[in-house]
Amino acid sequence: MGKVYYISKNVGLGLLVLGVSALATIIALSIAYDKEKAKNQGRPGDGAADSTSMPTPPATLFTPKEPWDRYRLPDSLVPVSYNVTLWPRLEPNADGLYIFTGHSAVVFKCVKETDLIIIHSNKLNLTNFHGHLAKLSGLDEVTAPTIQKSWLVVKTEFLVLQLRSRLAVGATYVLYIEFQGELADDLEGFYRSEYTEDGVKKVVATSQMQATYARKTFPCFDEPAMKAVFSVTIIHKRGTVALSNDAADGVIDGMPVKVTTFEPTERMSTYLLAFIVSDFVSIQSNQNNNLLIRIWARKKAIDDRQGDYALNVTGPILQFYERYYNATYPLSKSDQIALPDFNAGAMENWGLVTYRETALLYDPIVSSTGNKERVTTVIAHELAHMWFGNLVTLRWWNDLWLNEGFASYVEYLGADYAEPTWDMKDQIILYDMYKAFAVDALASSHPLSCREEEVNDPAQISEMFNTISYNKGAAVLRMLSEFLTEPVFARGLSVALKFSLPTVCPQAVENTPGIHIPHTVHDIMNRWTLQMGFPVVTIDTRTGSISQKHFLLDPDSVVDRPSQFNYTWFVPIKWMKTGVEQQQYWLLQKTGTIRVTLTTPLFLTCNNDWVLANTNVSGYFRVNYDLENWSRLLSLLNTNHKVIINRAQIIDDAFNLARAKIISTTLALTTTKYLSKEKDYIPWESVLRNLNYYILMFDRTEVYGALQAYLKKQIQPLFEHFRTITANWTRVPSGHTDQYNQINAIGIACSMGVRGCRELIRGWYRQWMETPNHNPIHPNLKSTVYCSAIAFGGTEEWDFAWMKFKNTTVASEASRLRAAMACTKTPWLLNRYLEYTLDPTKIRKQDATSTIQYIAQNVVGLPLAWNFIRARWSYIFQQYGKGSFSFSSLISGITKRFSTEFELQELKKFKEDNLHVGFGSATLALEQAIEKTTANIKWVTENKAQVLKWFTEASK
Repeated sequence: MGKVYYISKNVGLGLLVLGVSALATIIALSIAYDKEKAKNQGRPGDGAADSTSMPTPPATLFTPKEPWDRYRLPDSLVPVSYNVTLWPRLEPNADGLYIFTGHSAVVFKCVKETDLIIIHSNKLNLTNFHGHLAKLSGLDEVTAPTIQKSWLVVKTEFLVLQLRSRLAVGATYVLYIEFQGELADDLEGFYRSEYTEDGVKKVVATSQMQATYARKTFPCFDEPAMKAVFSVTIIHKRGTVALSNDAADGVIDGMPVKVTTFEPTERMSTYLLAFIVSDFVSIQSNQNNNLLIRIWARKKAIDDRQGDYALNVTGPILQFYERYYNATYPLSKSDQIALPDFNAGAMENWGLVTYRETALLYDPIVSSTGNKERVTTVIAHELAHMWFGNLVTLRWWNDLWLNEGFASYVEYLGADYAEPTWDMKDQIILYDMYKAFAVDALASSHPLSCREEEVNDPAQISEMFNTISYNKGAAVLRMLSEFLTEPVFARGLSVALKFSLPTVCPQAVENTPGIHIPHTVHDIMNRWTLQMGFPVVTIDTRTGSISQKHFLLDPDSVVDRPSQFNYTWFVPIKWMKTGVEQQQYWLLQKTGTIRVTLTTPLFLTCNNDWVLANTNVSGYFRVNYDLENWSRLLSLLNTNHKVIINRAQIIDDAFNLARAKIISTTLALTTTKYLSKEKDYIPWESVLRNLNYYILMFDRTEVYGALQAYLKKQIQPLFEHFRTITANWTRVPSGHTDQYNQINAIGIACSMGVRGCRELIRGWYRQWMETPNHNPIHPNLKSTVYCSAIAFGGTEEWDFAWMKFKNTTVASEASRLRAAMACTKTPWLLNRYLEYTLDPTKIRKQDATSTIQYIAQNVVGLPLAWNFIRARWSYIFQQYGKGSFSFSSLISGITKRFSTEFELQELKKFKEDNLHVGFGSATLALEQAIEKTTANIKWVTENKAQVLKWFTEASK
């Protein structure tokens, strides 16, 4: 077992180089970024309100007067250990409530003189001991002060004990508390999950502590830096099994209950605790140096072998990380469990990782290639945290990106090791970089790392679990790994895990053989972590000049957040000239000169010469060229497209540069003209994602007909290609990404009206309806076929899907059907479906907000979903808005199509009308929705006529 440390703010992440052995490394985040220095010196504009700070400050100013009025714990007490006993009841009491009871004893040390004990507690009924809510005693012959009074503070979620005298500095005390809580179905803290098996209702007691829900389970110092050792005891019903972070130390099978005690944990944060009581069963393996690996799930899921794949890939992924980190897995066992009700995708509880069923279970008959990939990547993400995040932990939530950005990057490495034929490392471009660009190009974006004081209450903490922390974090770390090289990057991580970070001395990476960078990694990474956004790099091949500028999707938007670096980045640029790779160029100022040799600036004198930058798409920036070079690249796409290795990037850059008015919209659209020759998945996916914006903006206008005709013309050769290589849809393409592109080909061909496609879809679905126990549709194609058949069909098709949804025991199948039912074009069916989202017996709470978003993605369903959430905002916010990580996507999902002045005014009125209710973790998403809608209005006004003309001519 290794020692445990949290990341000190002084070092942040910067790690680096063990100089003596030339271990020149900066741990990924080598953002050792002078954070404290920046705070002490102050940033430009400090002291003034920052309207774009992340998260958005509350509407009403709250000035704390007492220590318990603040959301952060005082620094006078430090927890040492907890002894926690919990007894969840899996049957309702006389009042119809599911409850749990328990008691806890926390040992803490006084490090600053104080007469107050402040500890987190939320929604717990505490036992009264002679007029007080806790008992206090001293250890090692220390006499504890008597408690004068005790009370609960609802706003800041504190239990406060006022003492008659002060605690002694250096002394250790024990705080004993008894409590009762509700085992509710709210997916927070210690909660219940329900499912039906063989006609019998089953109840699971399970947990989700991240980010601020441990306090709902037992009173605790609920901040990530407040690490302690936890000794857990679970009292539970006979016939059930209890699980926690560490291995069971003993089980007493008494009458009528069992008592399971667990070995003390490593020193860890409260948000990583997990407790589960269920009648689940497991499969196991001991291949990794006798490490016990178990997959837990419902008995039927295990019997149907839905856990086998997860078990098979967990061992190799753990082996990969042990080598990658150069550190053994820190615990004695690795449990992973699939839960019927779980709000997040998964949670990295140390030693007991919890998952949605769709993220852990794979049915070899029913599930698709995409389902298998999701299982692999989510497992790889969560297991990456076992070291980075759990062993070494962030101090406060403002630096969440260090946890999540890192895991989001290395999940691709772990998945690639487990499934080397999938080319997983390339997919980070689609799933992380492009997703981050879309948000980070807004004036309301925020830096990866913000100031501690910007993140206080639980809603602000939840708001940090966003695209910037996860996806931009992954993209920036990938860029760092590329210019350092992966081995150097990984060695830095190894150093971080083996030493207390404050004792590791960052050193100049320039001394590492083969690594040549113009500044310390610390200085380079500060530019990418302490200021929001990213640059567009413009190369003029006529002069060799190169420049950078802060890229904004709406060039007229105003950036209120100041930057100490004046929005200039140190940009590593890999580039080639006419197919020949050149030496990496570093752009360090606003402008520079790119050179072919040390003394010769770049000039393109031959008509056939061309330049391509960011060739491996590792740089977190967009690229623009002079028009002559754009013309050469477009010509090359049409004549020999495979020469351009980063076609997806060329397309994505062009479309977004056009939206930012840097190049013309027609130039961007011209990048798609070669598509009838394209067979690869990633370029096609890039095109479809960008054209989806055009569909969203124009599918309620006359432009859509011309767009549909053009896309039909371009997709038809791909549709025919897959018809041929699959022998008329009877075989599966051999390549992993080819299977994805087959899905694109069928889905777009059907929606654009390619001859024979809709008949094919209807035939498959009708055949299934006629033989309900035999589904003829290949798992890879189910999502597309279900959606298209329901869209082209009526009530009969919808009701059949609903029946199958209610009866399936495979979570991935239920997820597909749930999304597909939102595709119907029948308004009353959509309205009925919206009402179902309010009934947990029909749509699980974990799925309610995503189901509403699915309906809003349907052009017919958009106004229905918008009216629905406006009419029920207070209820929806109360149920999901105060801490749900996914809640913000509800606002962004519903407003994607908003592009008229009327919709903008409706959105602003919605904000105004609900200020008294609040928006919680969707606060920033609402501001960004207003910003995006404003930009959409301008873009549509300026581009509608020329887009209609272009599609009309190009479709001929």
